[in-house]
Amino acid sequence: MKLTAPTILTLLRIALIPVLMLVWYLPVPWRNELAVAVFILAGVTDWLDGWLARKTGQVSRFGAFLDPVADKLMVSIALIMIIARHPEWLLVLAAAVIIGREITVSALREWMAELGSRGLVAVGWLGKLKTTLQMVAIGFLLYADPLFGLPVFAIGQLLLVLAAGLTLWSMIQYLRAAWPEIRK
Repeated sequence: MKLTAPTILTLLRIALIPVLMLVWYLPVPWRNELAVAVFILAGVTDWLDGWLARKTGQVSRFGAFLDPVADKLMVSIALIMIIARHPEWLLVLAAAVIIGREITVSALREWMAELGSRGLVAVGWLGKLKTTLQMVAIGFLLYADPLFGLPVFAIGQLLLVLAAGLTLWSMIQYLRAAWPEIRK
């Protein structure tokens, strides 16, 4: 397997996960800002690896597999870290919905691919909207402190709950699309 630039960026995103964890637990007052910077850097690598793969024709099966794995790992670890610091029931519920959906839909996609019907559960606009809302929410929750008088943490909580709602909706859409195969 030849490592392409997009795949290297995806691997970098995975390597940023322990960096995010380390930064999150640093005993310094600016750890939240640094954690958000690492999370944003990971988001930029996510956008850049996809753009670069399409632009240069370096799309690979391994890259197509690894990219969503990197995303799910980053999101799951970030949510777990946030909950460890802020163990509030609403955050725990939203995180459980998001992580549970990711596991369910990933398994569904793998199963549908084995059946030759992966196209039925391809990522759609709702999944992209959910991901965007989720990433913004996680960035706000990592930052947590008020900014310019805005309650950043409360906004992050609201956005995460909305993302969890979209998460359930998109999972229902995927299950509905796969239902004929599930019933067989």
